[in-house]
Amino acid sequence: MKTIGVGILGLGTVGGGVIDIINRHKDKMRDHAGVDLVVTRAADLNTERFAQLGLTSQQATTDAFDVVNDPSVDIVVELIGGIGIARELVHAAIAAGKPVITANKALLASHGAELFEAADAKGVDLRFEASVGGGIPVLEPLTHSLTGNEILSVLGIVNGTTNYMLSRMTEAGLSFDEALVEAQDLGYAEADPSADVDGLDAAAKIAILASLAFNSRVTLADVPAEGIRKLAPTDIEYAREIGYAVKLLAIARKHAHGIDVRVHPTMIPADHQLASVDGVYNAVYLTGDFVGDLMFFGEGAGAGAAASAVVGDLVEAARALQSGNKVIGCTCTDNLPILPLDVLETRYYVRLLLADKAGVIEQVGKVFARYNVSLQSLKQRGCAQKGMAEFIFVTHKTIEADMQSVLADIINLDVVGEVASMLRVEDLD
Repeated sequence: MKTIGVGILGLGTVGGGVIDIINRHKDKMRDHAGVDLVVTRAADLNTERFAQLGLTSQQATTDAFDVVNDPSVDIVVELIGGIGIARELVHAAIAAGKPVITANKALLASHGAELFEAADAKGVDLRFEASVGGGIPVLEPLTHSLTGNEILSVLGIVNGTTNYMLSRMTEAGLSFDEALVEAQDLGYAEADPSADVDGLDAAAKIAILASLAFNSRVTLADVPAEGIRKLAPTDIEYAREIGYAVKLLAIARKHAHGIDVRVHPTMIPADHQLASVDGVYNAVYLTGDFVGDLMFFGEGAGAGAAASAVVGDLVEAARALQSGNKVIGCTCTDNLPILPLDVLETRYYVRLLLADKAGVIEQVGKVFARYNVSLQSLKQRGCAQKGMAEFIFVTHKTIEADMQSVLADIINLDVVGEVASMLRVEDLD
């Protein structure tokens, strides 16, 4: 059994967790998986981390390229994050013939194609289980266990911050701002929460999932993303009244003419398994033509969960290195087109503030009719402010482009004070 030298770039909470797992379970991994992992070099700009993690001066460096170029390092673990220097380091490691483990979803969603091509040309592994869903093992099944299936759809609650916030908005009636402050106080949300609350983190993750599920390249730029900033307790309360829950859902579906991929707040049936995923937990719900429906559930964030996924990749990369085998992530050879959001067909929930006077509904109804958008239900929820009433419209299935035309025309009516919110309704049947 060859000892495999591991080089770690970035010693934050995840990097520290990787070292802790290797130290704690070294014997188990050697006995059960047949690999002997040793951290030979590690890099971080915070020199205090070296002593905190028990690293010697020979193991520690502030220059990440020292780790990549060290001959004692067989596998490189990139945990720096971001796209700039991380991209250079991953390319350098691949060029040196070293397998790479990364948790960097932004890097893969933006530059995955070039990295996979480089890894394939060099004959080394590029593994990334921790980039989606934290500790949930979903990428490995997609590339191995489920290859006998045609994957038809992937639905995910893949951002723990927004899922926690929506859970609190549902349970306690908190506003968006109140839920955000609470999430920040608990360490679930960053000081700048934009990537989470604007749906960009989830968009990067569904790009990776869709690429693997459909063997076709999907990048972050391909994914229309809407966040939860505009959601109000009223929307969540009404959804609950009619048997729905509101989740920030990442959606990827394979159609005859291409891939439908998107991220947005979504009303889903309250009795669906995804509706019960609360707090910082994540879930990915897959449908295959033979296996049917599967759901992967677990902690989507946190040092322990992410470190667990990284070490899982490390073990597999080490085994492949010893046996001479390799697994290259997404071959993405099908080149399926990405369908524009405009052609989406679904139901819609719209909350409007309208002048509280006779004839208003008739005027608004004519705009819906102009674009052949059929209404399933209409409900007045009382007076929102002096002279204005709040109305909830729910449509039958219609085309996104037509719904957007309705909203563009409605806002110009004198009787309309505000288009307060619009949510897509997925029945998931």
